[in-house]
Amino acid sequence: MNDYVKRDLKYIWHPCGQMKDYEEFNPIVIEKGEGVWLYDIEGNKYLDCVSSWWTNTLGHSNKRINETIKEQIDNIEHVIFANFSNKPAIDLSEKLVNITPDRLTKVFFSDNGSSAVEIALKMSFHYHMQKGNTKKKRFAALSDAYHGETLGALSVCDIDEYNKIYNPLLLDTIRVEGPDCYRCKYGCTRDNCNAECFANMEKCMEEKHDEISAVIVEPMVQGAAGMKIYSSNYLEKLRKICDKYDVHLIADEIAVGFGRTGEMFACNHAQISPDFMCLSKGISAGYMPMSVVMTTGEIYDCFYGDYNEQKAFLHSHTYAGNAMSCAIALESLKIFEEDNIIENNRKKGKLIKKLTLERAKVSKHIGEVRNIGMITAIEIVKDKLTKKDYPWQMRVGYEIYKIALSKGLLLRPIGNVLYFIPPYIINEEEIKFMVNKCFQSIEKYFVENKL
Repeated sequence: MNDYVKRDLKYIWHPCGQMKDYEEFNPIVIEKGEGVWLYDIEGNKYLDCVSSWWTNTLGHSNKRINETIKEQIDNIEHVIFANFSNKPAIDLSEKLVNITPDRLTKVFFSDNGSSAVEIALKMSFHYHMQKGNTKKKRFAALSDAYHGETLGALSVCDIDEYNKIYNPLLLDTIRVEGPDCYRCKYGCTRDNCNAECFANMEKCMEEKHDEISAVIVEPMVQGAAGMKIYSSNYLEKLRKICDKYDVHLIADEIAVGFGRTGEMFACNHAQISPDFMCLSKGISAGYMPMSVVMTTGEIYDCFYGDYNEQKAFLHSHTYAGNAMSCAIALESLKIFEEDNIIENNRKKGKLIKKLTLERAKVSKHIGEVRNIGMITAIEIVKDKLTKKDYPWQMRVGYEIYKIALSKGLLLRPIGNVLYFIPPYIINEEEIKFMVNKCFQSIEKYFVENKL
């Protein structure tokens, strides 16, 4: 065992997994990254087809971003954001207001996705209290939702693996059955539905709108649910009913923002503007922790007043508005424009989908291939006709993930769902490598286990 691995196992407690697994399947120590590739200390390389937890949009060790960091660090790395500011934060705020949906005119900085969700929840609740809507003390969220792992953010999640043990500590969230297009109860498909499943949300709002402060959703794609992709009609209806009942709409675009769905923001598919938009992950191209909450002038004005009115929103994070992160985000957005990233994403996404569907057709283990922009998900099932899953105890996705690593592919699953969310700079040759190695890994697992 390499000395670095020994010291990792001795000192580090890794997230999102059982540490006992690491003793059998040791952590892979990465030494270098370049483009879509990661290189470990043993000389192996891996195609990062999950963008290192969906953050790395423009490739590892991007030369333009590296130069931006070198330039910025000679000016200012970080400065307190209370009563102080910095040029990159100001420039980035202006840019974000210009490219996000209409009505989002104010930018509140934080440093990670969970915190952004906490901020949006608190702002919504605080707004209603100051407006005299004192009954609006609860939030509504979809089934299978994921919005982060701090207690507030976890309160609006619905994944037992994360939630269950903490239930006594969590907010009393109203849970609404959300879209499930693969297993649609209404017999519809994504392409022909009118969001019939919205009836669940409509009923909830009719009955409980007087106590609901905000509805929070992951627009177009429920990520941790297994990349559940749903119709934009759902978002259109949600925006209208929120307006009708004076309920805020929080769009959690942490995973899907910045071009991932084939639009700059997922809300653009439905041409709606939320009351709050949470952004993180891709905002800083995978380089540094950063998040923002975008909101409206109306909400901002509710907190504006003389000091003695005590209306201010008193929430802060030490690294909010970090100059380095903001400079990176600005350069990333310049690259988006100059290299026509969004349009190229649409073309690359279609190619990934095409190649994946071709391979899936001849596999008896693939229940569905679903795609939107640069997200393609492969759901593995035990029975294609009934859509029955393999038992979670078998860890099918995890076992395929281990095989894929041996073939040079970082393919981290969600349960029995494998997915491609590669850096946007991936080329055609690398796309073919990614799809081929993925399906080779799937077939190898089922052959070896005689399933």
